[in-house]
Amino acid sequence: MAVLNVLCVSTEDFARNLGKRADDRDVESYIYKEMRDEQQDALTFLRPRKHPERIRPLLAALDISDAGVIQVQRIDASLGEVLVATSVAGLRNGALVIDPEEGEWVDPDQLSTIIKQAGLDGWKIMLKADVHTIREQAWETLDRKRKDSDNSIDTPLAIPVDQNFSVKGVGLVAIGTVQTGVVNKHDNLVTAPGGDTGVVRSLQVMDVDVDTASSGDRVGVALRNMKENALSRGIILTRPEDVGHIEVHSSSSIQIEKAPFQKRSIEEGTVIHASVDLQFVVGRCKEVGERIHVDWDTPILVRTGASRRLILSQLDAGSMRILGHATNIQSK
Repeated sequence: MAVLNVLCVSTEDFARNLGKRADDRDVESYIYKEMRDEQQDALTFLRPRKHPERIRPLLAALDISDAGVIQVQRIDASLGEVLVATSVAGLRNGALVIDPEEGEWVDPDQLSTIIKQAGLDGWKIMLKADVHTIREQAWETLDRKRKDSDNSIDTPLAIPVDQNFSVKGVGLVAIGTVQTGVVNKHDNLVTAPGGDTGVVRSLQVMDVDVDTASSGDRVGVALRNMKENALSRGIILTRPEDVGHIEVHSSSSIQIEKAPFQKRSIEEGTVIHASVDLQFVVGRCKEVGERIHVDWDTPILVRTGASRRLILSQLDAGSMRILGHATNIQSK
């Protein structure tokens, strides 16, 4: 089974037309399965709740998505922030569905201009909500991703943990999305940070027992011989030989590639938030020049060579909270 995670910024009714609701958390999941080429593939539409009141669910959904669909009911600051966040995350495949509320109107030409300015030239504008077309575009993205995937056994494994709990008769279970690499039944795994070890007892993807889970899969990993207090949100499960690809930063020296439309400047003392691999960490900017020295309130995990971007935001920045993404990240 191949799985594509799709950011879905929409009303609940719109998302329900795309797939069957599975999770009811800060980020809701709507799943659609289909037999393709003699195997069952799946689309998981990830709908962040409570935006624009809260930005963290949007960033969490972006962190594991490889495509997007955005319902455009009006052109306003909230839509602008979603488009900027999507651009900063590097999400280059998606559709904007014009679906105004009764009595409202959205100008396709104005929307086209905005998405080009936001750096989303590859996104398509749909003049009406067509579920079949949305899914077909997502399947095309999945097929491209399958050809250029991070599923090689030589690719470092990274599973940021979203939830964890104990099940009677099974033991400790971690829930997360495989960002890169492949995990197999009976693999030895280790936590980063912490260094706690365990062995994969079993794996589940979409409530189906599997022997292997790969990039993009939301997986349940049952572990034996791992301490119950070893897991928490943001911990990364990896293989012992891949631990060297994960750095723990208490302080970082970074450069920032600014978000489209962002005019705010970073000054000494500026408080920022960093989002990557389900982490949402507060940082305080110290030395500000060609590079910026950031002290993190809690250590942040940085995967070397990772394709996912470390997105920076400023929660008190009004309607445009996305600052940009960090580049050339070095531990201090």
